[in-house]
Amino acid sequence: MADWFGSDIAIDLGTANIIVYVKKKGIVVNEPAVIAIDTDTNHVVAIGREARAMLGRTPRHIHAYHPLRYGVIADYDATEYMLRYFIRKAIGKAMFFKPRIIICVPSGVTNVERRAVIEAAMQAGARKTVVMEEPLAAAIGAGLDIANSNGSMVIDMGGGTTDVAILSLSGIVISESLRIGSNTFDEAIIQYLEKIKHVTIGSHTAEELKILIGTAMTGGRSLTADVCGRSTETGLPVMVDIDSQEIRKALEEPIQHILRTIVSILEKTPPELAADISDHGIVLTGGGLLLDGFDRLIAGTTGMAAYLCDQPLLCVANGAGKALREMNRLKDSFDDL
Repeated sequence: MADWFGSDIAIDLGTANIIVYVKKKGIVVNEPAVIAIDTDTNHVVAIGREARAMLGRTPRHIHAYHPLRYGVIADYDATEYMLRYFIRKAIGKAMFFKPRIIICVPSGVTNVERRAVIEAAMQAGARKTVVMEEPLAAAIGAGLDIANSNGSMVIDMGGGTTDVAILSLSGIVISESLRIGSNTFDEAIIQYLEKIKHVTIGSHTAEELKILIGTAMTGGRSLTADVCGRSTETGLPVMVDIDSQEIRKALEEPIQHILRTIVSILEKTPPELAADISDHGIVLTGGGLLLDGFDRLIAGTTGMAAYLCDQPLLCVANGAGKALREMNRLKDSFDDL
């Protein structure tokens, strides 16, 4: 009865966002993975978009933060509460049958971290929880047939991690997960402005700069912006200007780390699979790779075509959602409890 009437859902448990896909409905929840807690009473004040709007603006007794860091759980209780909230929002409060859940995690998580994710989902109301690695979900969401013997290369860059993986026959042949993501880019911009411009800004402002004028290439776009922050010298509000190439300089170190990892994975790839990748190119997913010129930089570094999939921000969730319908054929791609 539970299998017939119960809900099957897939969750992209990201550092920056949580996306919930319900079988036969599609994506029904897409909200920031942020929670705000009243530290005096230990009560949850806000979750999702409302909590994200509080970041950097809360009074002393309210703490707004991301309970997941670098793709893994940093605050177990807050993550469990947040998962329960989003599951109920997706399928309704009156859960007559508990849902079966596919939950996506970075490929480099440890067994302890994997177990923490499964236990948090079970405590949040899941009947059965299955873990799927994000590169596999991203590949399915991008439309790749991972069940065949052809090699595919997927790079998935989220808020907290970047996964680089070679796939074949419904499995990961070789992969590496970096604790570098789009949030790392925001932090690099903040540090650059403090060091070079002597001004302190918040993470939200840094993210806006990255999106509006940021570039990964020397020959990328050339834009400027005025930034309002707090002077590190006087402590007073100050306005400074910054251009696209300064953003590129700020992001150079994390970008080069990612490029070195991509090249290292390709060097370890079996020759037959490397030939397939050379023919079909590299698939890019995740919001971090939307940075201007990043796809061209990867293509230039590897000498292979690199292209963003449709809806890169939703690719992992869509792939996990498709996997809900094909769990028998793709069962070897999952790790069960």
